[in-house]
Amino acid sequence: MPFPIDVALTGDAPFALSGATVTGDPDAAGQLRALVRTRTGAELGAGDDIALTVDGSGAAESYRLDVSATGIRITGADAAGLFYGVQTLGQLIRREGDSWVVPAVRAVDAPRFAYRGVMLDVARHFHDVATVRAYIDRAACLKLNVLHLHLSDDQGWRLELRSRPELTATASATAVGGAAGGFYTQDDYRQIVAYAASRHMTVVPEFDMPGHTHAVGLAYPEIAAAPVVEVITEGSIPVAGEPYTGIGVGFSSLRIGDEATDAFVRDVFTELADLTPGPWLHFGGDESLGTDPEDFARFVAQASAVIAGLGKTPVAWHEAGAASGLAPGTVGQFWGFVSPTDAAARHARAFAERGGRLILSPADAIYLDMKPTADSALGLTWANGPTSLARAYGWEPTEVVDGVGEEAILGVEAPLWTETVATLDDIDALAFPRIAAAAEIAWSPATGAERSWESFRGRVGGLGPLWTNLDIHFPALEEVPWTT
Repeated sequence: MPFPIDVALTGDAPFALSGATVTGDPDAAGQLRALVRTRTGAELGAGDDIALTVDGSGAAESYRLDVSATGIRITGADAAGLFYGVQTLGQLIRREGDSWVVPAVRAVDAPRFAYRGVMLDVARHFHDVATVRAYIDRAACLKLNVLHLHLSDDQGWRLELRSRPELTATASATAVGGAAGGFYTQDDYRQIVAYAASRHMTVVPEFDMPGHTHAVGLAYPEIAAAPVVEVITEGSIPVAGEPYTGIGVGFSSLRIGDEATDAFVRDVFTELADLTPGPWLHFGGDESLGTDPEDFARFVAQASAVIAGLGKTPVAWHEAGAASGLAPGTVGQFWGFVSPTDAAARHARAFAERGGRLILSPADAIYLDMKPTADSALGLTWANGPTSLARAYGWEPTEVVDGVGEEAILGVEAPLWTETVATLDDIDALAFPRIAAAAEIAWSPATGAERSWESFRGRVGGLGPLWTNLDIHFPALEEVPWTT
């Protein structure tokens, strides 16, 4: 999981893990030792039963796996490919009587999309470094390679910036429902970025603007417009200058056209670019429901130009596609439905028409914060009701936005907004097992004998013991025939 491009049983006897040894790339060997220890309790010694190498051939992130009774060979095109081959090997380990074995298989594998992401919203509820690291581990084991961190919203600002110290001094202490807030120091953020890189994941940070900026107004009221409360359809009413702990959206905006606002945008993205080695910076651009459309278009064009001028690729939610002046190459992130409205499709398509590409995140299929079942204690239902695992799996990226083919799709991302998510257990309860659907859609070929709901649900069920060993507290959805 996700299913490889080409994999087959060879008919040979399985490889016995008892007393097995590993040699080769030290990082990959360490990952494999930890995975085998967690799954089986066994320790791999030093030796050449299992050989892990990088040979530089093949597509980026690809690998080849060969298991026989006498040994295992994993060869990666690069370090990421070798890491993913190790994850596949870990999924193949099974119990046979009193022994742990790996079935004899050959696999050749490579990803469909270069960008395979998850998003964690740390603004509605703050999640500490340990929780973020745990989520990175969970995503990476499914060959996902991007962590999008939603670092600011109406409820709080979550990253220390030395150019704008009031953001964390006065705008980080609260969260939804009055929960404690928090923020990452710059050292915390560097730790997250480095840990993600060790799992071959790139961090994409987001400061959302011009909307979703009520918290900015607590720190710098001179650049915040008054709340437009009539757009709120759910949640409490905000008051200018007071922390917001509700879940309403669309009411806030920066003052567009002011020199002080322009200076703020330059300051925060300049510092964020210095802290972030990855190529993408996300500037939001969604749900500015009370903002004048011309002001909105001017703002997102300017923000994208600032980011491009810093040598980064701007990313924005699809509403920003309404602006004709976006920096060339700006990436759009589509969060409409699998069958989108005309406006959402038009705005998303505009990114591709202007030389950018799209990240697909259809809310009614891949938003992990939607309830998985009607009786789930966590989650929301605004995206066409509860999202079952079957619905999470049953969509195709090239069929969402008319006129946007595979060449214009950068990848797929599964966001997890945190209105109802306060702990790692909450993350597990909503992300799993639907995160596996996102991973397979992002990695595996669109068609094939095993790219079916029946195959997928069976393979998800087979991962139950591994996920349990990895301390992932997933719900045992009735859609899945779980292996116990």
